[in-house]
Amino acid sequence: MSDCLLTERNGAIATLTFNRPEALNALDVPMAQAFLAAMRAIASDTSVRAVVLKGAGRAFIAGGDLATLRANPTQGVRDLLVPLNEAVLLMHGLDAPVIAQVHGASAGGGLSLMLMCDFVIAAEGTKFNLAYINLGTNCDVGGSWALPRLVGLRHALEIALLGENLDSAEGLRLGLVNRVVPIAELQAAVDAFAARIASGPTKAYGTMRRLMRAGFDNDLATQLQAEAESFEACTRTADLREGLEAFFERRKPLFHGR
Repeated sequence: MSDCLLTERNGAIATLTFNRPEALNALDVPMAQAFLAAMRAIASDTSVRAVVLKGAGRAFIAGGDLATLRANPTQGVRDLLVPLNEAVLLMHGLDAPVIAQVHGASAGGGLSLMLMCDFVIAAEGTKFNLAYINLGTNCDVGGSWALPRLVGLRHALEIALLGENLDSAEGLRLGLVNRVVPIAELQAAVDAFAARIASGPTKAYGTMRRLMRAGFDNDLATQLQAEAESFEACTRTADLREGLEAFFERRKPLFHGR
C-alpha cells in the first residue's frame, strides 16, 4: 500500500489514515488510487466489521490537491474522481459501518468524503467548509447526494453556495457530525465507538444503512418490500439466531458478523 494512505488492522476494525500531512492530506491522484485499492481489499474481506477514516497531522482532509487541477483542470479532475468515485461506491456498499475521525479541517472533497461516512466523531475546534464554490465549481465525491440528506435542502444550499467556515458546534447542531469531543479525547472516543460497532451484527448493519438511504428515494410500497426482503435475508444469519437466543436467555448477544 502507498505511503500516502496507511492501513492498519486491529481485530475486526480496519483503519485508513490519509497521510500527506505536509499538504493537510489534500487528495491527489496517488492518494485516490491508494484509497480505491484499500476499499477493494476491505470490500472483499468479510472479517472487517468497522472501518475508520482519519487524517495524519493537523487535519482530516483539506480538499483536493489544487496543483493537480491547476496543471490540467479537465484531465486532472477525471484522474482524481474516477478512483475516488469507485472507492466511495464500494464504501457505500459495505456491511461494515464507516466512521470518520475528524480534526483540524475537513474541506472540499474531504468534507464530501466525511459526509459519505455513517458516523462522524469530530474534535472541538474542527472547521468545515464545502469550499467548491470558492473555486467556481460544484461539489464531488457524493457531497451533493449526502449533504441534503443530512441537513435538509435549505441548509445544504446555504453551506454549498456561501462557502463559509462552520465550526464544530455548528457542525453538530446541523447534523454534519454525530459527536464532538476534546481533541485530547478524540482517539479514545473513536476507538471505543469503533469497538462497539465491530461487535455488532454486521450483516444487519449493512441492510439497515442501505435501507435508511434508499428510503429517501423509494415510495412506501417499494420501501416496505425492501424491508421485508432484507429482514428475510437477516433471518438466514447466525447473528439473528444468536440475538433470539440471547433475548430468551436474558443475556447480551455475542454477535460474530455472520
